Amino acid sequence: MFKKKLALFLSLVILSIFLGACVEKTEEYELKRPGNRQFVTIATGGTAGAYYPLGGALSNIFNTIDGIISNSQATGASVENIGLVSSGEAEISFVQNDIAYYAWEGIESFEGKDKIRNIRGMSVLYPEVIQVIATKESKIEKIEDLRGKKVAVGGPGSGTEVNARQILEVHGLKYDDMKVDYLSFSEAADQIKNKQIDAAFVTAALPTSAVTEVTQTANIKIIPISKDKVEALELKYPYYTHETIKSGTYKNNDKDVLAAAVMAMLVVPEELDENLVYKLTKELYEQKEVIEKSHARGKDIKLEKALTGMPIEVHPGAMKYYNEKNIK
Repeated sequence: MFKKKLALFLSLVILSIFLGACVEKTEEYELKRPGNRQFVTIATGGTAGAYYPLGGALSNIFNTIDGIISNSQATGASVENIGLVSSGEAEISFVQNDIAYYAWEGIESFEGKDKIRNIRGMSVLYPEVIQVIATKESKIEKIEDLRGKKVAVGGPGSGTEVNARQILEVHGLKYDDMKVDYLSFSEAADQIKNKQIDAAFVTAALPTSAVTEVTQTANIKIIPISKDKVEALELKYPYYTHETIKSGTYKNNDKDVLAAAVMAMLVVPEELDENLVYKLTKELYEQKEVIEKSHARGKDIKLEKALTGMPIEVHPGAMKYYNEKNIK
């Protein structure tokens, strides 16, 4: 997909010339790519997830900036996206903040590899909530009740799988204490509906379509995490926060449920032009209504939270904008 990037951009350049959209300089910086245009590719995620429509909205915003040609691409999400930014195949990537931390430190999904330090944070966006769903028949009321049960913990090497392992850890549980299946969201949903598993971990924005779908045909409940366990998780791992799954988020979800969460964020290459990143960050927030119209999660993106849960160094171009807005 990304190997076709140059051909796609050349086509866009020809189209822009045909339309007479030839702008050599913006107000704040001179573009440094061929034809005095800056190409901005945004790596998102699967077409069914939140990253994909949000990336399309970002691309629409950036295409309003003189001299910028932007497009968004469907990808395998966080782990793949780190590599795309690090290798220069994408200018912006959506990732979970815990995955960015693992890449920076060379741990978990990046164990045994060189630390990826040529990436920088652009903005933290919104919470990705770690939801533990269970069938009513399982009689699971708390995380400790997962002992001895059949539990889906996410796909092998996925962010969800690491989240599941770390949450179990603070509860004194290990995979050996239960029957673990490494299943994607959709696979876990099917197996819960068919009563092949008792519970599943799902890390995603609220409401999650896979969970909503399950509630239409299966009687499930959302399992809370206690306040002291969330605090223990946040103390041990710098990328965690907490979130409340509000009553009514899902069918039969009739009370608020406390959950752990990581954050969706934007990552850019270290070497990306400072003035360019400043402009992209500024337009992200000054045209945020475009993002809000593209997906419900757009309303959760708040300037005052742009650095909350940031696990890696911030790009100086983005930091320049945050300093102007007094964001700490």
